[in-house]
Amino acid sequence: MSKRHRIFAGAQLRELREKRHLLQAELASQLGISPAYLSQLEHDDRPLTPRLIERVASLFPLDWQEFPGEDTDQLALMLREAASDPLFAEPMPLDTVARMAEQQPLFARRFVALHEALRRANQRLEMIDEALTVDAEDGARLPWEEVRDWFHLSNNYVDPIDRAAEQLAIAIAGEGQVATTEALRQHLLDQHASTVELTHDAALRNFDASQRVLRIGANQTSTSIRFQIAYHVVAMTLGPAIHEIAAAANLRSEVARELLTVGLANYAAGALLMPYGHFRRLARDFRHDVDRLALFFNTSFEQTCHRLSTMQREGERGLPIFFCRVDMAGNITKRHSATRFQFARFGGACPLWVVHEAAAIPDRILVQLAETPDGLRYVSIAKGLVKASGRFDRTPRRYAVALGCELEHAEAFIYADGLDIASPKAITPIGVSCRICPRTDCDQRAYPPSDRSISVDLFQRGIVPFKVAP
Repeated sequence: MSKRHRIFAGAQLRELREKRHLLQAELASQLGISPAYLSQLEHDDRPLTPRLIERVASLFPLDWQEFPGEDTDQLALMLREAASDPLFAEPMPLDTVARMAEQQPLFARRFVALHEALRRANQRLEMIDEALTVDAEDGARLPWEEVRDWFHLSNNYVDPIDRAAEQLAIAIAGEGQVATTEALRQHLLDQHASTVELTHDAALRNFDASQRVLRIGANQTSTSIRFQIAYHVVAMTLGPAIHEIAAAANLRSEVARELLTVGLANYAAGALLMPYGHFRRLARDFRHDVDRLALFFNTSFEQTCHRLSTMQREGERGLPIFFCRVDMAGNITKRHSATRFQFARFGGACPLWVVHEAAAIPDRILVQLAETPDGLRYVSIAKGLVKASGRFDRTPRRYAVALGCELEHAEAFIYADGLDIASPKAITPIGVSCRICPRTDCDQRAYPPSDRSISVDLFQRGIVPFKVAP
């Protein structure tokens, strides 16, 4: 057994002994080892050997459950992310993290869980801060904001829906295969006696229940048409599970609940077209190259980016990334962060962030090495997209999507390859929004931070017409 997969299970071994009301000497005798050796095992001073594992499993087959050694690397990664929070004075050394995950797995798991609880508490405080800042009456949060926050607090991952959609994808296309448009249409015909027709109506999707016909607007791209069919497949197949989750959600209004139902169906459609396990493996193999993934799964750039932001399954997490969509006015219409990157909850985002430039330059991926005020650095990409209206007299929709990860994960993110990450000149300092940005020397500042005083001189003028107090 290699050092990487050594198993420390002292707590489990001690619990088993106490459950059987055995003294250390008694259990040691049954295992054929000394009481001192057993004491070292129970205190995680020494790992279990393969022979001892087999011996314990044969003596106590109903009580003993072996810890899988392959979980150690994943636990070490989760512990490293939690321990590198700016809350702590300095990050924990990598060898210490690896040793802690291997030798003290129970403590490591509880530390990770505690940090996750802290992160969620901070998210809730941000929501409270938003409600107080807008100075609105109770319940003034709009329904779509409630739904956005529901997904945010769910870490943008809904386990029962994701797993059900993955199994549905396997049933339709087979293990490791991609569900084609034709396969989705055949599934609707075989399982739900429904057909699909392309029309030139303005609606993107409309289901005629009396005739069992799903009509889809033909002025969409092939990837959008496929997504609309996938949406209907999951709505028909996974409808009860979707409605159950929406009914149990803590939302204020029925409108919010209906919006959540649609949001969950959209989520399920993405999970059907890009099944979790298959997608996660290829994302790693392709180093999160969005274009390669989109070509393989026959999905759009935005759909693929959004799916990358949902890789949060316990024990099978993907690359921690952030994702958002920004319109031409700077409004963030979609957002999620599995990193420590924070989005502006209202008002404009930082103008120095590359996503704004991308909105004006469609179909080109822009890459940026950005640093936030907390000193964290991110590799961020952005691409401007245009959704054609299909008509001359209707303006196409223009927006940009952004995707990024912390610099420490650069090796797994292909877009970092061309960056000079060692050069300070390659770094762009960005903030969340001017309202809360602490930077005092930003030439792009639109207005002062809310928690700082400013000074204005009648006879002096810089690029910004005021000075922010340090």
